[in-house]
Amino acid sequence: MVNMKVIKAKNAIMTLVIIAFLIMILIKVILIGKDKIKNLSLIPFIEDTIIATNGNSLKEYNRGIDRDNTEELLNSELKMSQYIVQNTTENTEIANNDNEQNKTSNTQTNTTEEAQTGLPTQVVDTSNINNKFTNEYNGVKIKNESKYQLTEDMLTPNIELEDKKDVIIYHTHTCESYTPSPGFEYTQTGNFRTTDLNFSVVRVGRELKDRLTNYGFNVIHDETYHDYPAYTGSYNRSLTSVKNDLVANPNTQIVIDLHRDAVGSSGTYAPTVKIGDDYVAQIMFVIGTDGGGLSHPNWVQNLKYAIKIVEKGNELYPGLFKPIMVRNSRYNQHVAKAATIMEIGATGNTMDQCLNSMKYLSKVMDEAINK
Repeated sequence: MVNMKVIKAKNAIMTLVIIAFLIMILIKVILIGKDKIKNLSLIPFIEDTIIATNGNSLKEYNRGIDRDNTEELLNSELKMSQYIVQNTTENTEIANNDNEQNKTSNTQTNTTEEAQTGLPTQVVDTSNINNKFTNEYNGVKIKNESKYQLTEDMLTPNIELEDKKDVIIYHTHTCESYTPSPGFEYTQTGNFRTTDLNFSVVRVGRELKDRLTNYGFNVIHDETYHDYPAYTGSYNRSLTSVKNDLVANPNTQIVIDLHRDAVGSSGTYAPTVKIGDDYVAQIMFVIGTDGGGLSHPNWVQNLKYAIKIVEKGNELYPGLFKPIMVRNSRYNQHVAKAATIMEIGATGNTMDQCLNSMKYLSKVMDEAINK
């Protein structure tokens, strides 16, 4: 005869064992989670500090070295050190947040309002930095720092794009940020840097995407971190990203690596133009070549494209664009026929001014490409 008391006791013991086992698993998961958060809070935000005998800024150093060329990096005459900016757990969570909830927050401009033409424009000089240039084509100024002599044929913007609608925007230096302003205050995680994409150059990229979309462009905006947690190797990582974007969108010819200029990184340099009633951060193209030894068959086409955009910009909004910079490094621009770096404003500009830039840049691009 079965002893029911014994069975019930065994069932109770088994239940207790299962409960204890589940509790142990739960405790283990909690402990692992805490360790991960603790470790993440210690991830250093690494940024290169350049000790250059000629006093060049960080961005000038980056322009001179192609990050996907390890040999050139190792053989550089510039000395490099690194400093670590402590990150709190809150900042780490921001870095891993996709920011979907806040993509439309802190918007100071109306993305549906199309930029008007025929407005009075005036360059607002906020620094003593002289925008020197070496070449000029139909009012477009070029500062040539490459090993090449630029001929009239190279500068003539007779470029035709087979794909005029698809655009890829990405950011090699994802965490570059601006001078805080009302509505755009943020906690810095470096010198004019932040992991919060709502306040970095990525926010400017979102604005450009929205405005280009309003003009009928198909825009892919890659918000991948390339300079976090390590700054060194940013161009290697961004090259991987843009190649993947091009695999998914193989016909795309317009590829924009959107940056913020770091010349005068003290925050006093704010190249600005007033268009109508808007204060607008100036824009600068940086065009790479194969002068550094890396294969770059597209560089003359890239240059022609930049000249075409600036030429139209000078027609619609004189002063919006600074002289085009031509350098020996290729900056991943070998990936497409119209691949460029576009530097929006500098450390002294505010987010408001840079968002205004996208209002007028998108109008210029539409006029130059589609009209």
